[in-house]
Amino acid sequence: MGDERSATAGTAGTVALGEGPIVNRLGFGAMRITGTGVWGPPADPAEAVRVLRRAVELGVQFIDTADSYGPEVSEDLIARALQPYPDGLVIATKGGYLRDGPDLWRPDGRPEHLRAACEGSLRRLGVEQVALYQLHVPDPAVPFDESVGALVALRDEGKIAHIGLSNVDVDQIRAATTLTPVASVQNRYNTATRSSDPVIDLADQGGFAFIPWAPVGGRRPGEGRALEAVAGRHGATPVQVAIAWQLARSPQVLPIPGTGSVAHLEENVAAAGLHLTDQDLADLRAPEPPATASLSARRIAGSLRRRLAR
Repeated sequence: MGDERSATAGTAGTVALGEGPIVNRLGFGAMRITGTGVWGPPADPAEAVRVLRRAVELGVQFIDTADSYGPEVSEDLIARALQPYPDGLVIATKGGYLRDGPDLWRPDGRPEHLRAACEGSLRRLGVEQVALYQLHVPDPAVPFDESVGALVALRDEGKIAHIGLSNVDVDQIRAATTLTPVASVQNRYNTATRSSDPVIDLADQGGFAFIPWAPVGGRRPGEGRALEAVAGRHGATPVQVAIAWQLARSPQVLPIPGTGSVAHLEENVAAAGLHLTDQDLADLRAPEPPATASLSARRIAGSLRRRLAR
């Protein structure tokens, strides 16, 4: 057992967002404070507001959202719950997806769309500048440098403080860094899906933060034999072990487990106090079968693959 009961997000230590702000190294992903299929409002908006406020009380200094979550619902709830924003809180958002319905995602990396998306996020969040604005996904129909260049223009206008990327590989990161410093990269990464290991290695060298989405994996969050075995040894939940594993992977990793429940939020933050042994890490090193990808993550990935195939 670690010191989970007294842990806060600050127990995880801190990480710098590239050349930008330093935040506690356990954040909150705000995708799940929306409706089914990341579409429409949550079943209990009041609970979503309580989750966001409790996250800040527990030391969370980094909240990740996107205009496509809802769409617009997540950003609206963040503003409703947290304005005026406390000092030190970083609200990061993303642009580059269009939504056609529940679990449907369509990339749009056109500069004019990214500009409109960013300006919409500014209005909904009630800020004059987005602290970290991320390209949500490369659009195969738009040259990558044009999409990144659009964010550079928005930064030069003062609408963005720092630029991040999402769903990218090492080559794309290197291409982007010829145009701008990159503060963060957000890719899918968990014990079942480790294709971004080279990206984390690059983060260790280059100093940007790596933000894993779907950080706990599983058809159900935290599902996996190794996770369950390690959890049993520590009297913890498999989800807590998955988060602790993320934190142990690299000091550049900034997990953002999300939830629509205050109770689950508190469990997630408590994972900052869970210390994994060398044996635990060895047991978790063997990858879980890829089939354990979460239903939501598989739907997003499947939607994107269908779009790219057209």
